[in-house]
Formats: sequence, C-alpha cells, structure tokens
Amino acid sequence: MTKPNADSLFDCVSQTATPLGLDSIRSTFSAAGYAAFRPAYPPSLFRTVLAYHRAPSAAGTLLDLGCGHGLIARALSPEFGRVVAIDPSGGMVQQASKLTDDPKITFRQASSEDLSFVADASVDLVVAGQASHWFDYTRAWPELARVVRSGGSLAFWGYKDNILLGFPEVNQILEDACYGEDEVAPGMESMAAYWEKPGRDILRNSLRAVVPPPADWTDIQRVVFDPNRKTSSIAPEDEDRAWLHKRLKLGEFEGYLRTFSAFSGWRDAHPASKSRAEGGRGDVVDVLFDKMIEAVPAWKAKGEAWREVEVDAVWGTVIILAKRA
Repeated sequence: MTKPNADSLFDCVSQTATPLGLDSIRSTFSAAGYAAFRPAYPPSLFRTVLAYHRAPSAAGTLLDLGCGHGLIARALSPEFGRVVAIDPSGGMVQQASKLTDDPKITFRQASSEDLSFVADASVDLVVAGQASHWFDYTRAWPELARVVRSGGSLAFWGYKDNILLGFPEVNQILEDACYGEDEVAPGMESMAAYWEKPGRDILRNSLRAVVPPPADWTDIQRVVFDPNRKTSSIAPEDEDRAWLHKRLKLGEFEGYLRTFSAFSGWRDAHPASKSRAEGGRGDVVDVLFDKMIEAVPAWKAKGEAWREVEVDAVWGTVIILAKRA
C-alpha cells in the first residue's frame, strides 16, 4: 500500500450531505479575481497524488471535477493522454479556456452529479481540488463508480482558514470577522452569516462527511493538517504536512479575502457599504484590515504603504485518496 509522500500531506475526509451547487458559489465572484488571488498548489501535492495513483503509462484519462480556472488540469496534463476538466460555472470554464493552450485538455460546463458524457470505466484518475465539499454524493458516488476503471484512483483535496505566521492577535481578528457573532464595528456585522452551507462547515470539519463507499473504493487514505491559531506557528512535527503556504503582501491578502463567497454575500446584503477603493466609507474587509493594522505597530508605522508589507500564510489542508475496487 503506497503512503502519501512526507513532503505533501494534507487534510481530507468525506461527505454525505446534499449541499448547494458549486455553480451557485462561484457565480458570486469574479473568475479572474479567483485566478489572481487564490493560493497555488505546490508540486509536492501533485507528486503525492501521482505516487499514490501509480499510472502504468502516460496514456490514461484524467477527470478534473470543479476545475475552476484549470490549474490542476494544466499541472497534471503531462502525465496523461487526455484530460477532461469540468466546472458548473460557465465563467470558470471560459476563464480556464483563456488561460490554457493544451490540446490534450477539454473544458466543459458540467457537474460531478451528471457525467453522462463520460464512458463507463474510461477514467484512470479523478481529482477535485477545493470542490468536493459541494458535491451531492447521493448522485456523485454512483457516477464516479461508473466512470472510473477498476484499479483507477480518486484524489480529493481542499484547504481552509489560513493563519498568518507569527501574528496570533491578527489571526483572532480575522477569525472574528469571518465567523464571529459580534459586530466587527458598530452597526457592521461580520461575514459569519454569509458562508454557503453546508459546504463551508464540511470543509472546516476536514471533509469528514465525504466517505468513499467501501463497496466501490479500497485503500482509502486521509491526511489532515490544522494550523495552530493560538500559537500562530507550525510545530516541528507538522512542517512536512503544512504543504499549502504562501508569502504574500498584505495588499494581496486583502484581494484574497475579497474572493470569499461570504464576502460576496455580505456585499450583496449591504450595497450601501462601499469599499474605500470604490469611493465609499469602507466595507467589512476595509474595517477588518483597519483592526489588523492597528494591532501590529510595525504595520501601522508603514502608514499608507501597509499593503507592501510581506507576511507568511499557511492553510489548513485535507486530502482523500482511494482506489476503485
């Protein structure tokens, strides 16, 4: 039994609930913004998936579910003869097509619950990055069992709730703005009420609701990494498992927060609260950063140049690996 490589562990689990569609989530924010600000997957992640898969040749077929802007499809294409990448969002499919120049990859607007365009036992590896918490598994599992060949592989992974290393006070401010019940400022509610459910809860719980049916899947493996928000550090024993991290400027981190579906919902609910970039008095992200900057004297001393400050972010992560029986 092949174990995940030590340099690319992640946090994964399972799901049986029927969530809202992925298309309803991704239609709420800019596909271009999603591509620009979301963290990139490291090569170690793909090495782990491929080591588990153990493909006999590079002539197989990869199926990428919830492909977004096509990052995974492009990264894994050299290892396969054909790649089918699907997403329920037409905007995402259009963005992926614009970013991709690879004749082996076919992008299609479709969902994991209806793979009628995929032949039986024709898929060697099926993957889903940051998407599996939205699937309706009462329909998706039968479809995946049909299209993945015996001995083929499944790899689902996701990431959640990053922290900024070395700044516990900032991480608590971020947690409160995203999930807290209290107002972030007088008369301004947090983003807590605007996360799409149950998908966000499933992801925050490390996909423990996503369980490959044992009648159809074997050698099921899960690896989980949860960063310590209180210490805002990575324990030595977790360093190899913290595979999704990024050094970025605070201005880029601000852009990342504005890709949150919860922020999109908050903005729609508060159309009068315009961001300062739009000429308004400030929205929930502006206020969040006001509080973060105030909490760190070195950032505050930068004045209007605070967006150029560089920080290290690390995300909680999850992966599920399984073999088709």
